[in-house]
Amino acid sequence: MQYTVKWLNEEDKPSYNSFITSHPKGHAMQLWEWGDIKERTGWKPLRLALEENGQIVAAATILARKLPFFRCPIFYCPRGPVVDMADYEKLSVLWQAIKERAKKEKAILLKIDPDIPKSNQELANFLIKSGFKLVDKGKNFEGVQPKFVFRLDITPDEDTLLANMHQKTRYNIRLAKRKGVVIRIGTREDLPAFYRVLEETAVRDKFLIRSYSYFEDLYDTLVPAGYGQLFIAEYQGEIIAGTIAFLTGKKVWYVYGASSNSFRNVMPNYLIQWEMIRWAKAQGCTIYDFRGVSGDLSEDNPLFGLYKFKKGFNGEFTEFIGEWDLVYRPIMYFIWKTVERLYSGKLKKSIASLRRK
Repeated sequence: MQYTVKWLNEEDKPSYNSFITSHPKGHAMQLWEWGDIKERTGWKPLRLALEENGQIVAAATILARKLPFFRCPIFYCPRGPVVDMADYEKLSVLWQAIKERAKKEKAILLKIDPDIPKSNQELANFLIKSGFKLVDKGKNFEGVQPKFVFRLDITPDEDTLLANMHQKTRYNIRLAKRKGVVIRIGTREDLPAFYRVLEETAVRDKFLIRSYSYFEDLYDTLVPAGYGQLFIAEYQGEIIAGTIAFLTGKKVWYVYGASSNSFRNVMPNYLIQWEMIRWAKAQGCTIYDFRGVSGDLSEDNPLFGLYKFKKGFNGEFTEFIGEWDLVYRPIMYFIWKTVERLYSGKLKKSIASLRRK
């Protein structure tokens, strides 16, 4: 089969997004808008399409970035490429096209983390034959994207979805309603309050967050375009929780969540998830992705509470195939991995310092 390789320009945005949103493997992080957001944080988006008879049949947004002390970039294709991952002919053409661009840009590697279950050993074998190497990032949140998630099939009716939930989850949803918690769609004016609650959450749960300006950009780029939504939980007139969801095609991802230290006993986090699920159904979606949990399911893991919370909604615990690197420049790759390990160590120290406060 003959395919035309095309590196895209702004004028190709409508046809590109149409393909991403309609394809079964389409992902929010492969949208044109996601590349725009990342460009404002130091990445250079490169958009690629394979065409057959003038129609896009495969696509990918490649994010390129030159790291400190490096004159050459790394390539990263978040949750991509968007293609039938069992069509090895198309994949091979994509790898070759990206390799040629990598040679031009002097890239060190291409990193991918496709939205494919670990059980797909056939794809893993193909990636190995294509020159990729699996990068083990651990069982928590060491990777670029979560390796372990909960995904809920939301095609059943609401009564069935509620009935399938853990009894305690269902109880807490109803408790929040009885207590008077109100969930509403957030507006641009709600962002400062959402971010204040997010800062409160970050201190309590000991994780790092991006700047307020990043969330402004996230909202302004995705929400008006119909690819994102802010949700707000109020109690007695006070904002006590908030979430941000991404929407692409028939899938919704719960990406950011924040909850105040106040009024946690009225269980806003349970009700806001339920209202997000209801909203996703109203958008015609079939999958609700709760995003990351730890793969270490021991009860003494500090992240076990997050696992237990998401598990209560009866989603399917899914382990993805992981991160894979296709190395173009072995010596530079070795240096880059060394620097990455040092950076990872500094990041862990930063989180440890939060825990001591």
